Amino acid sequence: MTVGLQQFLVVSAFLFCLGLLGVLIRRNIFVVYMGLELMLNAANLALVSFSRYNDNLDGQIMVFFIITVAAAEVAVGLALLVALYRKRQTAHVDELTSLNS
Repeated sequence: MTVGLQQFLVVSAFLFCLGLLGVLIRRNIFVVYMGLELMLNAANLALVSFSRYNDNLDGQIMVFFIITVAAAEVAVGLALLVALYRKRQTAHVDELTSLNS
């Protein structure tokens, strides 16, 4: 039994929905950030699946650049989250609505 394109896309859609659910429901900013990363990785899985299915390396090259940008995003994003947490002493999205105080 071989794993086809449909199975990869089902897993990708499930991961994307799980990440979207984490972004929409949770109020902890770290969990929201992890949900965003999960959604990004689901999109990467879909790109690699289509690339492999079409015997074309364009999707895999795109994923390489996306992962590179995501690594920089993680470094900057977590630094901002730590700075906000030190200033406000909270990691809840509802309490971080105003950045001017």
